[in-house]
Amino acid sequence: VIALPPLLFAATLGLGLLLHVLMPVRPLPVLPARVLGGVLLVTGLSIARWGELTMRRAGTNSRPNQPTLAIVTDGPFRFSRNPLYLATTGAYLGVALVLDALWPLVLVVPLLAVIHWGVVRREETYLEEKFGQTYLAYKAQVRRWI
Repeated sequence: VIALPPLLFAATLGLGLLLHVLMPVRPLPVLPARVLGGVLLVTGLSIARWGELTMRRAGTNSRPNQPTLAIVTDGPFRFSRNPLYLATTGAYLGVALVLDALWPLVLVVPLLAVIHWGVVRREETYLEEKFGQTYLAYKAQVRRWI
């Protein structure tokens, strides 16, 4: 992968929040933004925890710079091949909405392009090469995102 995804999310969020401090733009009514943001933040963190526990139970690494030891098909991986990235995106959007900050919302688009092309596609190539038909069968049954 081009960089550890949590660092990509954190750096992008940090840049967005810095831009918000320098040029604040509040795109939404505060109360609805905070409520939706809180829901996304809690949901994202909960799914991330569930995904990491599921991977640990399966005996594989959750960090993309460490070798994958098994294809995980239960827990949140029944619904998405990338639940940890979805969860992190939800938490990122949750923070942006709780703070009612436009710039992190704008920056999420290029961030997700980098995650897709620089991380997910590379991980998929690695998993296809390492696990062959096992991964291809999983890939045929479960969507990449949702």
